[in-house]
Amino acid sequence: MAEHTVKAFTEELDAITQDTARMGGLAEAAVADSIAAVARRDTELAQSVIERDVKIDQLQREIERKAIKLFALRQPMASDLRVVLTAWRLAGEIERVGDLAKNIAKRALILNQSEPIQLTRSVERMGKIAQQHLKQVLDAYTNRDVQGAITVWYSDDNIDAHYNSLFRELLTYMIEDPRTISSCAHLLFIAKNLERIGDHGTNIAEYIHFMVTGEEIATQRPRADVDTAD
Repeated sequence: MAEHTVKAFTEELDAITQDTARMGGLAEAAVADSIAAVARRDTELAQSVIERDVKIDQLQREIERKAIKLFALRQPMASDLRVVLTAWRLAGEIERVGDLAKNIAKRALILNQSEPIQLTRSVERMGKIAQQHLKQVLDAYTNRDVQGAITVWYSDDNIDAHYNSLFRELLTYMIEDPRTISSCAHLLFIAKNLERIGDHGTNIAEYIHFMVTGEEIATQRPRADVDTAD
C-alpha cells in the first residue's frame, strides 16, 4: 500500500474514533444535565437536554456513514477492522444513552409541575453512579484502556442493586402516601432509564475489550439479584 494511502487510511480511522469520542462526550453531558434537571427542578436545563439530542443523532449517522465508506473502500483487516466495527457499535449504544437522557429530561418537565418529594435525592444518587460509570467507560475507549473497561463491566451490579433498592423504596412511599403515586411513578421510570444507561455502559466495555484484544470477555456478564419486574 502506498505511503499516502496508508496515511489517508490512518487519518480516516482517527477521524471516526474522534467522532465517536465526541459523541460520547455529548451523551455524557446529556446524562449529567438530565439528572441535574431532576434534582434542581430545572425546566430550562431539561428542555436543553431534549433539544440537544438531535446533535447526538446526527453524529451517529455521520459515524455510520464513515464506517460504511471505510468498509467499502479500505476493506480494513485485523485491528483496523475492529476499530471501525467498534466505532459503529458504540455509536448505536451512545445514541440510545442519549435517548434515555432525553427521556429523563422529559420526566423532569412533568415532575416540575408537582410538589417535590424526598426520594428525588435517592434517584440523584443513583444517577451520579450511572454517570460516573459512563464517564469511566468512555475514557477507557479514548485511552484504549482494557482494564478500565473491565472495571466498569464488573461494576454494573452496583447500579442494578441501587435500582432494586430504589424500586422497593418508591413502592413503599406510594403505599404510605397515595398522593405521591404519580410523581413516584415518574421517578421509577427515571430510575429504570438510569439502570439501562448502566447496561449500555457494560456493552461499551465489552466492545472496547474486543477492539483492543480481539477477544470476547469470557466471564458471564455480572447481574445483581433481580426481584423486580421491568
